[in-house]
This record gives sequence, C-alpha cells and structure tokens, in this order.
Amino acid sequence: MNRAQIDSVVAAALDEDAPWGDLTSESLIPETATARADLVARESGVFSGGEVFAAAFRLTDDRIAVELLAGDGAAFAPGDVLARVTGPARGVLTAERIGLNFTQRMSGIATLTAAYVAEVAHTGARIVDTRKTTPGLRAFERHAVRSGGGHNHRFSLSDAVMAKDNHLAVLTATGLSVTAALQGAIARLPHTAHVEVEVDRLDQIDAVLAAGIGTIMLDNFSLDDLRAGVERVAGRVTVEASGGVNLETVRAIAETGVDVISVGALTHSARALDLGLDIAIDAG
Repeated sequence: MNRAQIDSVVAAALDEDAPWGDLTSESLIPETATARADLVARESGVFSGGEVFAAAFRLTDDRIAVELLAGDGAAFAPGDVLARVTGPARGVLTAERIGLNFTQRMSGIATLTAAYVAEVAHTGARIVDTRKTTPGLRAFERHAVRSGGGHNHRFSLSDAVMAKDNHLAVLTATGLSVTAALQGAIARLPHTAHVEVEVDRLDQIDAVLAAGIGTIMLDNFSLDDLRAGVERVAGRVTVEASGGVNLETVRAIAETGVDVISVGALTHSARALDLGLDIAIDAG
C-alpha cells in the first residue's frame, strides 16, 4: 500500500458514511470538545491496517493525532492498546467507525493468515492469497495477508498469465495440442512474463511442462495425486496446490512437497476481529 492508495479508499469510505457531515456529532458534541481514545483489542490476534486506521482520522480532521503502538504484523492479546487517538471530539467520533471497519477487517485477515502459516511451518510450502478479494479493497487485503506472514499471488489480471481450464479449451479449439497452443501464446509474450497453467489431472502435466511454463497449479488433487504430481514435475517448475484447502487439510497438503498453497479463504472468509475504540471526552 502507498499513501495515495490509502487516502483514495479511505476518503471514499468517509464520504459514503458522512456525505453531508456527521449529523449526530455536529448536533450533540460541542465544537470545542476534545477526545482521547484508545484502540483496544477485545481478543487475541495479529494487527494490520495501522496506517489505514490513522488515515480515517487524519482525513476527517488534520488536527487529530494518531499514535500507533503496534506495528502491522504484531501479535496482541485481549486488553492490549494498539493505538491512541487525540483531537477534536467531533472528528474522532466521525472517523471512529471507518477506522475500526478497516483495521478490524485487515487484522482478521492477518490473524487467519498467521494460523495457516503456522500450520505449514518447516515444510517449505508458501501460503499465498488469491484474487478472491473485496472489490476496491484488494491492496488493503493483500497487505493484511503479508502482515500475517503470508505471500501474495499475482495482484491483477495484468501481472502474469494464468491459464485455467476455460482458457485452454478456447486455446485448443482450433485443433492444436495443449503444448503447441501454449508455446504459441508464450512466443507472443514479453520474455519477462510469467506463465502459470492449471491442470486437474495427472495426465495433463507432461504436455503442459513441455510448453516451457513457469508454474503449474494442481487443482483439487487428492493428497496421493499431489505427491505423484510433485514427483512427475521433479523440480522443473514451481508447483502450486489449490482447492480443498482449510486449516485441517493445509498441513497434509504442504507435506506432499508442493511449493505454494493458494488459499482463497484468507480474504473471502476471514471474520473481522473484535477491536474497540474506548473514548473519553473533554467537554472543553
């Protein structure tokens, strides 16, 4: 994430939440009132989204100061104070929900990612995310995965070639073999472009490897077939496993010898963590 990305997304969220101002705070809270607020953990987890949290207050009122007491990727326990906010009370109350929404969501993703990473410790497998992200929030959610110790897959469709079953069906519709069709496509790409191809059967592997790709994805393979696939690839390209991955299965998948395990659940199924903003108001 960079500041421009953060400010763009957070500003849009603030505008959605208070398009014509915060009617409650502006009618009930004296303009001179100031507030002190602590971002407090209600449960254990891994922190992410500190700069996004701070941006919600900065963009609401630049007189508000946010002190981040935990860095992204830091583990925390219930009762830990993760950030302190001070400034005009109206602005603090206006920004509260947006700041919390982002950091609760991002910390939830970081915490779930950390659980997956812990499960595959010492196997050599890398946990990565997918494009199954909330529209408009991909940069934030991908950052949260890194906060949890995971890694990122391609960010967008523009970053790398990833041929799935439907792509291959169209590509070979003219009668070309999979190998020839892939080689023709690769010849038209810049030499820097990475090519990954998905297969769903062991007997597809050799034809795909013969095209000179960089990564092969073994999709929804059984554990026995994953082991056989890794043996057949024999280190020639990166092997990614996908499908059927959860916290109960990920260790066994990692132990088959795959290099990468992609987990859509990191971003599409993570729950928001319970973080709260404890506020004290000085009437001024």
